[in-house]
Amino acid sequence: MARIILGVSVGFIAWSIIWVGSKQVLSLVSPAWYGANQIAFEKATFNNISFTPDSTILVMNIIRGSIVSIMSGFLAAMIAGERKRSTIILGILLLAFGIYVAVLTWALIPFWYHIIFTALLFPMTILGGKLRKSA
Repeated sequence: MARIILGVSVGFIAWSIIWVGSKQVLSLVSPAWYGANQIAFEKATFNNISFTPDSTILVMNIIRGSIVSIMSGFLAAMIAGERKRSTIILGILLLAFGIYVAVLTWALIPFWYHIIFTALLFPMTILGGKLRKSA
């Protein structure tokens, strides 16, 4: 059970680090487009002002979120030494956190993005665990 808890914890922390890190890399690589969009989003979030997101960035975030979820599911399963319970628990944790973030940013981001991004968190995490070979 301790390995499962460790796997879930590391998977969640890894998801967070990879998500934030990749966002920072994209902002550095494309400051006028991706970076400017992120700054506008953060200003809108903290100042409660309107924001018009770039649909291409939203689609990129869905793809990036799916990849990061697969990676974290794989990592959780690898550390836990099993692929079922660790990825289910991690998937539920990521889903809960995703719903929380969606609620906080509901008015700023289109409905379709919230639904797709959040709906993919659980199955992509499970897929990541399934990619780990059985022990």
